[in-house]
Amino acid sequence: MTNALHINASARGKSSDSRSIATTFLDALAVQDPSLTVDTLDLFEERLPDFGTAAAGAKLAVFTGQEQTLEQGRAWDQAREVFDRFAAADLYVLSIPIWNSGIPYILKQWIDLVTQPGWAFEFDPAKGYSGLLAGKRAVTVYTSGVHSPGVPLEFGADFATPFVEDWLRFVGIDSVAEIRYAPTVLTPDPSVDLAVAQERARELAAGF
Repeated sequence: MTNALHINASARGKSSDSRSIATTFLDALAVQDPSLTVDTLDLFEERLPDFGTAAAGAKLAVFTGQEQTLEQGRAWDQAREVFDRFAAADLYVLSIPIWNSGIPYILKQWIDLVTQPGWAFEFDPAKGYSGLLAGKRAVTVYTSGVHSPGVPLEFGADFATPFVEDWLRFVGIDSVAEIRYAPTVLTPDPSVDLAVAQERARELAAGF
């Protein structure tokens, strides 16, 4: 049985290409794995807790071995609820539109909530950081309007992909497959390129 968490970072609802491609992958995966369960987290639809002063203080207390205040404890518990939903899955499918060369701010907020010491990673003064989510898999779906790999800098840059790849590695997820639909604007026939990405999603699911 596979428990998948679809993390949708697009604000375009049902019009989202990255969400559509991710859904195609999950639908195809469900055909070959009827026991598949999918939990969809729409980051722009669900209210994430803030990770502000109290939460930052709670994190520092964990690092330094100090006791959290009541306010810090409440903030830490709220973050833990978000992490537990994350940790419950063994497959992550991330729909990521590239905004201003990076990831949408709401995805960064979610990452900052779940990436906590003792939960997603641990630290050893001699060996450094190590991820605690080993054995899990991820599929990343990237879309962008103008930028695509290999284009001149005048057509934009992509800091989203290396950031997400590094974060997944940091928390211990090293089995990562990528689907990309880019560009979505500067293409003679967007429907053709979208269909190629959808087929890539089906082929990827067949190999899981």
